[in-house]
This record gives sequence, C-alpha cells and structure tokens, in this order.
Amino acid sequence: MTVLSHPRPRLVNQALRDAQRWCAGHTIDDRPALAHAVRVAVTIGEHIPAPAPDLIAAALLHDVPDFVPSHEELYRTLTEAYGPEVPRIIAALQAEHQALDQPNPPVVVEDLAVVLASTADKIVALTSQLRRARASGDVTEFFSRRSRLVALLPYFREYSQAARAHTPVGMSAALDVVLNLLDQVESKLPPRVAR
Repeated sequence: MTVLSHPRPRLVNQALRDAQRWCAGHTIDDRPALAHAVRVAVTIGEHIPAPAPDLIAAALLHDVPDFVPSHEELYRTLTEAYGPEVPRIIAALQAEHQALDQPNPPVVVEDLAVVLASTADKIVALTSQLRRARASGDVTEFFSRRSRLVALLPYFREYSQAARAHTPVGMSAALDVVLNLLDQVESKLPPRVAR
C-alpha cells in the first residue's frame, strides 16, 4: 500500500488529477513527468507514516510551475483549489530548483514539509540519473556528459548533512545511499568533470 492507494484523501485525489492534466506531454529524466511526481509522493509515504494530504498534494504538483506559462495565475489557481499550504511548499521547491542554477546554492532546511518533499525529490531524481547511467552501458561516460549535475554533488552532500536532523532515519539513509553511489562514479570521472 502507498500514499496513493485507495481510499485517498480528497486533496490527494484532486492533486493526482491535476498532476495528470498539467504533466501531460512533459518528461523528467526521459520519463513522463507524472511518473516522477508519483515516485516523489510515494517516497514520502515510504518514510513518513500518515503524511499530511497537503504534503502529498504538493509532491504530486511540485514540478507543475515548469509546465505552465503563467506562474502568477498558477499559484492563484493552486491557492483557490488547495488552500495556502500546497502552493507554499511548491513555491519553496521551485525556489530551490532555481537556486541550483546559480553558483553556491544555499542549503535551506528550516521548513519540515519542504525538507521532506525536497529530500524525496532528490532521492527520486538522483536514483533516476543512476538508473539511466546504468542503462546507457557506460556510467562514467554518462556522467562525463553531465558536468552540471556532477558540480552539484557537493551541494547535495551538504544538503544531506543539514537535512539529516529533520528527516526520518530511513529517508536520510536512502539519500546517503544514492550519494555514496554517485561519489563512486565521481571518483572515476576525468578531473575536468569531477570538480
């Protein structure tokens, strides 16, 4: 049983329907964006007993701002449909995603709901990258072509350390496992890629 098994809270049902609509035609890590959103929600449920419906709804919708033209209208729509908590979590996750495009992104772990969603998102996204690398047949070459991701590994390690005090032990361990695997890959990369 997962957080998306029936019976689901009304808010989660609504978020799943909206995620299906807004994610349609979009991909994340070469898979349908909805699959990524579902995995993030399920990952939260694997580590948090009875997570708040707001948190699961936000997880299902966290990448939607990347798929709609007007963020202002989206956040107004989300607030009307879900109340203030779901769009607040989504906005914080979007701010973190945008910060990753800047040098030295800040590690922010003050908000428990955001930390839980962000940690689950990292577990899913980084695990997906490793899966794709293995499927490519040449893990080193796969990551050699992803210097931006490799450059973010110190940030992910710092985040993992900071989030550890706020996340369940199993969730922290899951993120550590994927980061340890990425550390092994990084150690095999040419120096110009592994920085």
